[in-house]
Amino acid sequence: MIYTVTFNPAVDYVVHTDGFGADGIARASKESIFFGGKGINVSRVLHELGVPSVAMGFAAGFTGAAIEQGLREAGLDTRFIHLDSGFSRINVKIKAEKETELNGRGPEIDKRHLDMLLESLDTLEDGDTIVLAGSIPAGVDADIYERILMRLAKRDIRTAVDASGQLLLNVLPCRPWLIKPNDAELAALFGRESITTEEAAEYAAKLQEKGARNVLVSMAEKGALLLDEQGGVHRAAAHKGTPVNSAGAGDSMLAGFIAGISRGYDHALRLGTAAGGATAFSEGLASREDIERLMGIRS
Repeated sequence: MIYTVTFNPAVDYVVHTDGFGADGIARASKESIFFGGKGINVSRVLHELGVPSVAMGFAAGFTGAAIEQGLREAGLDTRFIHLDSGFSRINVKIKAEKETELNGRGPEIDKRHLDMLLESLDTLEDGDTIVLAGSIPAGVDADIYERILMRLAKRDIRTAVDASGQLLLNVLPCRPWLIKPNDAELAALFGRESITTEEAAEYAAKLQEKGARNVLVSMAEKGALLLDEQGGVHRAAAHKGTPVNSAGAGDSMLAGFIAGISRGYDHALRLGTAAGGATAFSEGLASREDIERLMGIRS
C-alpha cells in the first residue's frame, strides 16, 4: 500500500479575475474549490491512475472536516488525526494577469496528536511506500521527517520525501528511497539563485552522496531529471502545451513516478513527466485521460 502524509492540508480557493491590485475591489469571473496539500495531491493523482493509497495527516475545524469529506466523496481512503483546536488552512490563489497566492498558516499540532500520527505508522508493512510531502505547521520541529524515517528504518518500506530546505537535508542521512526537489529548491540548497540542467545533475549527485538513493528533479519547461541508485542518469523533456496551473505539477510528477516504478526507471520518469504536464495544462490536478494522452504522444 502507498501512504501519503500531509501535515498541513488545505482548502484551495482559486479565483479568476480580470484585474487585481493592491487597492480597490476585484470581482471574480470564475471560482473553484479544491482540497489539497502536497501529499493529498499525490494521493489524488494516484487515484486517477487507478493506484490505491491512504491519505494521512492532520485535520482541524470546519475546513478540516470539509477536506476529509471531499476526499472521501472523491473515492480516496483517508486516515486523518483530528486536532482539538484551530482549523485547517485556506489558500487563496488569484489568477489575473499574474498569478498570486496567499497561503494560510495552518493549525498548531501538539505533542499528543503528533505522537498519535507516529504510532499510526507502526501499522505499515514491508513492501509499503510512504510519501512525506510539503511544509510543516507551527510547533512541529524541522526534524519530524527524519524521526519518521528513523521509526520506519527497520522495515522494508520505500520512503519518498518532497520537501525543501532543512526539512529535506535532515532526512538524507536516513537514506530515503526517493527525494524530489524542483530545480529552484535544489539551487537554494547550494546557495544558488538558479541552475542549469547540467548543474542540476551535479547537485543531485551531491544529494546522493549525502544519502538519498534516488533523486528526481522537476524542472518545469526544462523537463525532469532522475539520478537512480544504480548510477544511471535519466532525462525527460517537458511536454508541449499551454501552462494554466503551476500548483500541483510537481506532486503529480511524483505520483506518476511512483505509479510507474514497477516498470522501471524510464517508464516511471515518462509517466511522472506526463502527469506533471497534464496538471500544468489543466485548471486542477491531472485527469487520467490527459495523462494517457500525453503518454501516447511519446509512445
